[in-house]
Amino acid sequence: MFLTFSYAQEDFLAKQYFNDGDYEKAVVFYEKLVEKNPRRTDYSEGLVACYQQLERYGDAEDFLLKKIEDSYAFPTFFIELGYNHTLQNQPEKAAVYYEKAIQKIDENPNFGYSIGYRFQKYALLDEAKRAYMRAMELKPDLNYDFQLARIYGEQGDIEKMYQSYLNLIWEGRTSRSNVLRNMDDFISEDAANENNVLLRKVLLKNAQKNPDILWNELLSWLFVQQKQYGNAFAQEKAIFKRRDDGSLDRMENLGQLALEDRDFDNAVPVFEFIVDNAYEPRTKLNAQLHLIDIELLDVSDKKLDVIEKKFEALVSEYGTQSNTLQLQIAYANFLAFKKETPDPAITMLKNSLDLPMGRMVNAYVKLALGDILVYSQKFNEALIHFTQVQKSLKNDVLGQEARFKVAQTSFYKGDFDWALTQLKVLRGSTSQLIANDAMQLSLTISDNSLEDSTQTALKKYARADLLAYQNKTKEAIEVLDDILQNHKGEKIEDEALLRQGQLLEGQKDYEAAEFNYKKIVEFYANDILADDAHFALGELYSNFLGDPEKAKDHYERIIMSYQDSYYFPKARKKFRQLRGDAIN
Repeated sequence: MFLTFSYAQEDFLAKQYFNDGDYEKAVVFYEKLVEKNPRRTDYSEGLVACYQQLERYGDAEDFLLKKIEDSYAFPTFFIELGYNHTLQNQPEKAAVYYEKAIQKIDENPNFGYSIGYRFQKYALLDEAKRAYMRAMELKPDLNYDFQLARIYGEQGDIEKMYQSYLNLIWEGRTSRSNVLRNMDDFISEDAANENNVLLRKVLLKNAQKNPDILWNELLSWLFVQQKQYGNAFAQEKAIFKRRDDGSLDRMENLGQLALEDRDFDNAVPVFEFIVDNAYEPRTKLNAQLHLIDIELLDVSDKKLDVIEKKFEALVSEYGTQSNTLQLQIAYANFLAFKKETPDPAITMLKNSLDLPMGRMVNAYVKLALGDILVYSQKFNEALIHFTQVQKSLKNDVLGQEARFKVAQTSFYKGDFDWALTQLKVLRGSTSQLIANDAMQLSLTISDNSLEDSTQTALKKYARADLLAYQNKTKEAIEVLDDILQNHKGEKIEDEALLRQGQLLEGQKDYEAAEFNYKKIVEFYANDILADDAHFALGELYSNFLGDPEKAKDHYERIIMSYQDSYYFPKARKKFRQLRGDAIN
């Protein structure tokens, strides 16, 4: 028991002194440990490392020469001996021992990994390659393509790196996600990037050599990274035709990605393909609803009537059932928020609640119903539904979303104290977005309540926010104008400027939005909304005003001055994209 404790203590002290750079003390303990445990490779290597750090190369060489004479000596000691000569600038002597280490693989190919790995440790990449390849040659069951791929990558031989990674996928040696994660480090969103072009070339070469659906899938992945959704769609169609299961999961994912990137020109044909080829009703319905969502992005009153007929046709086709509730929610939202006829929407969702459904689905329907009740200013009834969801899903993000809706609804109706009570809980939400929104609304209420006991400006702001929620954008902008004219210099001013800027941006009045955001960064640079304004300006210049240099400047300001901002990771990514960096 005492000896075990003594070894453990010596082991701990040896490593501790070594890590602290106190090699004189470390070497004493490693010498003891090696004497007591001559077969422990890690102790021997620790002792050699201490000798080398102390430039006691002669002691290291004497020790290693004895080691390689032992019948149980591990072949990596030849590498250690060679590296000892490398440290003394004796490359010829080092090469002799490196070669002896590689020759040991002929005796036992299983040594290939440990020898190759040790060469890699000392950045002896050519020797590491030879070790791995020799072991694979002698014993084909061994596969070191992953290690070789990393070496090729470090040496800048990108084509060979790609091929080694692809070999791993082709042979089923590792998960596809693991390989793609590694290859992702070498490509960018730029299709003309040299590494991107090389990967496409290697994939096409493999497809010609061994025709297989795998290469279509990987080409599709590459096109998605490059945001070339049309090219990815062509690959996905080929994949669909070659598969027997009729699954449209990959096609759905592609459509969703194109939609999120606002590439509607390519999202539409993807969803149309799903509608034409889906056997499962829910898959087809979801695609039909996505197509309607895209139509609703730019719509006239005449077009609204056409879309309403499409909804009616879908209800006629699918009926009112538990498994088509997404249709009823979408139709209800359309009636309320687009057609401005909330009453039939409310009736529809109340009837839907009578259908058999699980707890989560019930929560989604109640949240949708609550949203429309808020639109109709039936605040108390909306609060009942939101509170029911909040209580039934306390520890779920959906429950936290319901609590935020309780706070927001209370804010709209002027019950600021109850809104604050809910928001204080949400500032610790597991959802960063909810936590950020909760913090901002909480500060809006508390800051403007302290300054103005009558809360006049705050009530106006809540009114403007509700009008914006009801899609009454023009009226909301006018109320915010009232605040900006009659409450100058008050705390509410930067909130009013930001909210009005967002609404102006939604109306494509980009110059007016720019004016608002610039006022915030000029006069409220140290306040809570400064990072919001910088990010809004970055997006405005990048996406609408065609001034990437100005966009880059505002993203950089967030990176430099607002590291705790919710927008920090997004700003950093956008900044690097505009600078031309490769983004994973």
